Parts: sequence; C-alpha cells; structure tokens
Amino acid sequence: MKKIILTAAILLSCLSVKIASAQISLSINIGNQPEWGPTGYDHADYYYLPDVDSYYDINAHQYVYLNNNVWVHGAALPPRFGNYDVYHSYKVVVNQPTPWVHNDVIRKKYVSYRGRRDQTIIRDSKEVKYTNHWRGDRGNGRRVVVHKTVKEDHRDDDHRDHHGDGHRN
Repeated sequence: MKKIILTAAILLSCLSVKIASAQISLSINIGNQPEWGPTGYDHADYYYLPDVDSYYDINAHQYVYLNNNVWVHGAALPPRFGNYDVYHSYKVVVNQPTPWVHNDVIRKKYVSYRGRRDQTIIRDSKEVKYTNHWRGDRGNGRRVVVHKTVKEDHRDDDHRDHHGDGHRN
C-alpha cells in the first residue's frame, strides 16, 4: 500500500511540475533591439518614432513609414527623413501587432514627444543587462560586429572540431 501511495505521489508531483513549467512565459529581446533603442525595456516589438510619424519593427529590423497613403516596410527611412537622427530622437515602445493600423490613435497619444531629446539609449547605458548587447546600427543597414579575442589552449586539440573554428562538438 505504501508503494502505491508513494508511486501516486511521485506521479502527481511530476505532472504538477510539468503544468507549472508550461505556465511560465517570459519574453526578452534585449539583444535584438538596436543600440539606439530606449533603455528600460526587456521586450519591445516596435518603436514609434514621433518626429517622423513612423515605426521601427525590431524583429524584422525594418522601418515602417507612410508613402503615398500606403504603409511601406524598408531597411532605411526614405530620403525625405534625411535629417532624422535615431540616436538623438525619442522612441516610444509599442507592443501591439501592426500598430500603424491604429496610427491616428498612436500619433495623438504621443504627439507631445516630438522634438524630445532626453531619452537614454542602449548604447549609452551603464546598466549591466546591456553589457553584452550587440553593437551596430541595424536600422540603417550598416553592420558593425565586435569580435572578442579568445585565448586558445592548443594542448586540448583533440576536442576541436574539423572546421578549424575552435568550437567543440
């Protein structure tokens, strides 16, 4: 009888652990955000750019802007926004799908942020969570990759893969 109760208790505890782990969902995309993005957000889907009434799609690394009454996706903003500076302009985090569909509401809500220059960006942050942040300007199509020097230990050559990159299998 004790074995049956013990077996049932173990089975129930395993099921409850499985259920509990399925309920925990945390979405963090700090490393995906551009270095000119605002600090303080562990997750962001889009930035609304009030100075140019446009958006930046963080996951697609594309701008979304109005062109001839059609919302266009592109790697860079059009030439008419040539003086726009993503590093020194205000960005509003918007976590809703296709925010440009509700652009009138968003524009009215954030019109007061036009011209503001008082936002700390990821590049300039001293917060620990941004220490290993990807460095580069994905928004303008330029890519800067910082490589760290790794000291290799050649005494352990048997564990290296056959591609010569020093990574273990």
